[in-house]
Amino acid sequence: MKDVIAELELRRENARLGGGQRRVDAQHEKGKLTARERIEVLLDEGSFEEFDMFKQHRCTDFGMEKNHFPGDGVVTGWGTINGRIVYVFSKDFTVLGGSLSETHAQKITKIQDMALRNRAPVIGLFDAGGARIQEGVAALAGYGEVFQRNVLASGVIPQISVIMGPCAGGDVYSPAMTDFIFMVRDSSYMFVTGPDVVKTVTNETVTSEELGGASVHTVKSSVADGAFDNDVEALCQIRRLVDFLPASNTSDIPEIEVYDDPDRIEVSLDSLVPANPNKPYDMKELIEKFVDEGDFYEIQERYAANIITGFGRVEGRTVGIVANQPMVLAGVLDSDASRKAARFVRFCDCFSIPLVTFVDVPGFLPGTAQEYGGLIKHGAKLLFAYAEATVPKVTVITRKAYGGAYDVMSSKHIRGDINYAWPTAEIAVMGAKGAAEILYRSELSDADKIAERTKEYEDRFANPFIAAERGYIDEVIKPQSTRRRVSRALALLRTKKQENPWKKHDNIPL
Repeated sequence: MKDVIAELELRRENARLGGGQRRVDAQHEKGKLTARERIEVLLDEGSFEEFDMFKQHRCTDFGMEKNHFPGDGVVTGWGTINGRIVYVFSKDFTVLGGSLSETHAQKITKIQDMALRNRAPVIGLFDAGGARIQEGVAALAGYGEVFQRNVLASGVIPQISVIMGPCAGGDVYSPAMTDFIFMVRDSSYMFVTGPDVVKTVTNETVTSEELGGASVHTVKSSVADGAFDNDVEALCQIRRLVDFLPASNTSDIPEIEVYDDPDRIEVSLDSLVPANPNKPYDMKELIEKFVDEGDFYEIQERYAANIITGFGRVEGRTVGIVANQPMVLAGVLDSDASRKAARFVRFCDCFSIPLVTFVDVPGFLPGTAQEYGGLIKHGAKLLFAYAEATVPKVTVITRKAYGGAYDVMSSKHIRGDINYAWPTAEIAVMGAKGAAEILYRSELSDADKIAERTKEYEDRFANPFIAAERGYIDEVIKPQSTRRRVSRALALLRTKKQENPWKKHDNIPL
């Protein structure tokens, strides 16, 4: 028996080395952790249970029968994050560049199947060069199996991808179908085709960072939801994100013990909105003073910054927050902001996470660039997302709510449950000056007359009371009491039940 146990330990030690000490050292020299080291940082200490440690490829072409590594380039298993079960796979770049083979894919799909059956999140750590060329179509078939499971799991269990090295070809499509993608700055890249292929096909000379680095995908393309400075920070932040998320679409949202009084009054909010309606203020100040202990986890912080999305807690329970940001483009809705918020709203609705919306929106961004870029359809995505959502929805209008953008931002008319407004709210078809110039076009030549007409319009509509008179606003509240009022509204809606008409699936404008 001792000999058998010794043999087992020897085999395990060999498997843990991945592609060998030389390649492990090369990984460390790049400032990157190995596949197993990443799992150790991500999961609770001692909680990881590995599957298929000894699995190997079966390819015999191109000399591959002489090139075997236990585990075949991916480490898979399950463990816990703060005591909650998650499934994980971590691609090992030290083994054949982390390339995907038929058996490599089988290890991943096994984890995906288990996660779906047992209703727990899946976290994928990517550091790979795409399909294993030596296996040809067998590798492509493996990708297809992984993709299919990504789709089936969508909206059932949270799926999180962390890009921690090169990620090309088929390896970018699986993350693209997951709920969240995070990257590591200066060491992770995502592209369908790499710089060499781009140079050959289009004659463009571009670096990996310029083509698919974190700065591209978090700012320009919106492919990634966030980026971190190194492997350890990224993995610690994923642990933090998982704490906000339910295990599945049938699980309760997480609830933790907090010591922040839900009735806390924030007097400073009474002076947050400037007297000048054209002067910006930072909506993040309101969010951080609203959520428990100022703990706000922002999603896509650097993309479409004119709208804010992220997770917080109220009375220890997760809420999704969407807010216009007056500091950027005056908080206007454009194509990018609409798509960003729509995806976030739909995620929250999938997993029964209540939505809190803070509104200060002067409308949709005008111009040929927006119209040619499909603003109508992109704006409709956000409208569609809010209108179909059946989770509790609480809305607070802090200042401007103009035109169609008022309707879109979780208004009472698209099934907002509780809609509040601050006394500074302005709910109208458009701004007072523009309205006066349209209504009194014949008086445009008289500046004093137009100024008077503008003042009349402001007095009539630049307040929340017309909407409140019609029941479109449930209550006009003091800014300082926002946390208390929204907290009570969320408690009221905790048992909300609402269903949409049966359908195979909807047809959101894509």
